[in-house]
Amino acid sequence: MCSLLRPPVFSRLVSVRLKSVAAPQALTAKHDLDLCKPSSPGLLTFEDPQAFRVKSSWELIRALGVFRLCSFPVLVNNCGKLMSFTRTVLGTRGFSMVVRPSVYAQFVAGETEGEIADSMQKMSSLGLHPMLAVPIEEDLGESTGEQRYEDNLAAMLDCVLMSYVNGWSKNPMMQLKITALVSPELCVKLTSLLKTEQYDLNVLVRAMEGEEVVFPGLTEGENTHLLFSLQRLNKIGEASVDKVRVLVDAEYTYMNPALSLITMAMMKKFNQQSAWIWNTYQCYLKESKNLLLDAIQTSIDQSFCIGVKLVRGAYMDKERKLAQKEGRTDPIHESWELTNDSDFLDPYYSFYNGCLEIMLNLISEKPERYMIIVATHNEESVRRAVTRMDELGLHRDGNSVCFGQLLGMCDHVSLTLAQHGFSVYKSVPYGSVDDTLPYLVRRAQENRTVLQGIRKERDLLRQELRRRLKEKITGAR
Repeated sequence: MCSLLRPPVFSRLVSVRLKSVAAPQALTAKHDLDLCKPSSPGLLTFEDPQAFRVKSSWELIRALGVFRLCSFPVLVNNCGKLMSFTRTVLGTRGFSMVVRPSVYAQFVAGETEGEIADSMQKMSSLGLHPMLAVPIEEDLGESTGEQRYEDNLAAMLDCVLMSYVNGWSKNPMMQLKITALVSPELCVKLTSLLKTEQYDLNVLVRAMEGEEVVFPGLTEGENTHLLFSLQRLNKIGEASVDKVRVLVDAEYTYMNPALSLITMAMMKKFNQQSAWIWNTYQCYLKESKNLLLDAIQTSIDQSFCIGVKLVRGAYMDKERKLAQKEGRTDPIHESWELTNDSDFLDPYYSFYNGCLEIMLNLISEKPERYMIIVATHNEESVRRAVTRMDELGLHRDGNSVCFGQLLGMCDHVSLTLAQHGFSVYKSVPYGSVDDTLPYLVRRAQENRTVLQGIRKERDLLRQELRRRLKEKITGAR
């Protein structure tokens, strides 16, 4: 996106510059470090079932059951239809009685303020931090009008308040789906326009502040909706700055350039002193590293801080099918392994791990300007991040580097990291069964590769259950 705001040559220049910045550097010891170092990063094997000792036996059984169901592709691929059929057969109340104690309880914090508070307090007691996520978003064909977006804004502002006032984390975070506040159709049109039009970030900032701006290429109605949408996002920025870090989710490639443009405008306004607005970078995209490098250069050019949520990505199947249907080049790496290990710039840098290396080195130089959440369930990438943090002398529980996983998944990684003093966030959706189910269905289908590959977590859960059973029978501990 950012290359559209300046001559393409800048992209090549910043690649060279950051490549040299990202090269491993020998750092002198810092006397002011206060690291929690109970063991070497290399010893983080994530093999210890004791990470699950904090869970009740029912929670272990529930997780095993849910993960087993998620291991069948046919169930995951058709879970939306299966849930609709079950609701029809059982009725709303019966359906809720089945789903609430199982899938819902595994992946959702709760519906009422009390339920959410109980979940968050338990999470805090384990050394984990919540990253609240309002489960509302839209895709093409789902737009319902301006009032819906205003209602969504109110829900997002409530999320900001809830994240901040309850003291669940010293550095509160929340997630934001821009398509909950901006029409997906408009995002798609903006993405198309960005191929030929240039939108100045300063102009978008003025529009966020209420100035009547006319954006080229849009109809009067589209322009009005964009102005309203930018003002909604401005309210979220004003409510969160100096309180809660807002992590904007990436979505599909047919709208991501528009989402990134809007997010960069929010960064331009609200990230002058620290990174309160973050953007997400999907490393399963072939252009992922260039997008990150462009964003970093834009932040340098326009003097604002940048926060990065680094993910592998979850829309692989749909993106491939769409590219094939439209006769475009597949934007996704040919395999999951290439997301980790291949690189067109330098054989020493993988796409995910290369982006991680760039950010960690920048943070080691200017921790006040750059921040990252290593949002992955991949143990090797987590271990690599931990090792590089140790080598670069970065605080394990500092503000600039943290880790993230989904609620109800990969707890053996999350809990192990927390036990070793790292800052770990769990993505926490909340709301009613009806509100969260569409969100859960989409997440299940988008993360089917992860869900089908959590055999290790299932094995650790079984080990802990067997230990408890043996303890109960023999009385041994």
